[in-house]
Amino acid sequence: MENMELDKNTPSWMDELKKYAGKKVFVTGCTGFKGSWLCRILVNLGAKVTGYALSPDTEPALYSLADIGCDVDTVIDDIRNIGALGKALKNAGPDIVFHLAAQPLVLESYERPRDTFEINVMGTVNLLEAVRKTDSVRSVVNITTDKVYENKEWFWGYREDDALNGYDPYSNSKSCSELVTGSYINSFLREQNIAVSTVRAGNVIGGGDFSDNRIIPDCVRAAMENKKILVRNPYSVRPYQHVLEPLMAYLLIGIVQMERFEASGAYNIGPDESSCITTGELAKLFCDKWGGISWYCSDGKNAFHEANFLKLDCSKVKSVFGWAPLWDVSDAVGATVEWTKEWLGGCNVKDIMDAQIKKYMRE
Repeated sequence: MENMELDKNTPSWMDELKKYAGKKVFVTGCTGFKGSWLCRILVNLGAKVTGYALSPDTEPALYSLADIGCDVDTVIDDIRNIGALGKALKNAGPDIVFHLAAQPLVLESYERPRDTFEINVMGTVNLLEAVRKTDSVRSVVNITTDKVYENKEWFWGYREDDALNGYDPYSNSKSCSELVTGSYINSFLREQNIAVSTVRAGNVIGGGDFSDNRIIPDCVRAAMENKKILVRNPYSVRPYQHVLEPLMAYLLIGIVQMERFEASGAYNIGPDESSCITTGELAKLFCDKWGGISWYCSDGKNAFHEANFLKLDCSKVKSVFGWAPLWDVSDAVGATVEWTKEWLGGCNVKDIMDAQIKKYMRE
């Protein structure tokens, strides 16, 4: 594929992404929802991409639908297998590493707490251990979550220097991943001149997410079956954003810190205040965009604890990198509905993704 051409009216920070042309990039978790989108963007930008992940765990799976493996050299293995991971990293010889491999679901973490900690904590240890033994690596971006913070149900957004202490096994394992990363930076990676950032993104939505126990995939499944959408916790406030928003920020951080070591650090990635809405409002917005469907609230009390209120203060990433979100929550839901209806209509998934990537980068 030809390298992506950026429109003259695109934001200035997006010019930095042109530097991915010819770069070697290693992506863990490449078979997941976000990993598949990230790989597709990198291929569009002209990067040579190697992925490392388990086989897709949903059916259908975006990785398969978009034939990501056709353009990405993928190693199918477990992030907990440090031998295979180290070998894959050395063979790839990447300049930049994005760490997305994780057990990413809160409710599943209550059912599989030990696995969640093994994957999210020791997976990070294994990745950073392999990085420090791979001479080619100059930049690492570890993707965690907005749920790493000790949630005090504040009205205002959490900042990067607020206390880390996630409540549930998923959130806490990601807090631990942040601490592990800090230890490796202080003990090894700073001295090796490897720039490392951790990024804490808000709730991500977009076409091709088929996960269980997530609001937009639940909406899509209900709409496909012409059923009412069940909303588990309609009054919880979350920062919702389209998947392209944080991925572009990850890419920006990864390439800039490679050239400006001092730009590395911890960063929140989230939407503007207007896109921090309740789950019920999100479901209504989806129904309006889809047309002809409705939602209802569960009568039962949640089986497990979930935070009621969560916002991010993203002023740091805006100040350091000049990044800012381009799509609001209405745009995000609209793009998700558009993607889904085109896929259901038989359109080529790779073409749908490429069209949305180009649209975003030209707006």
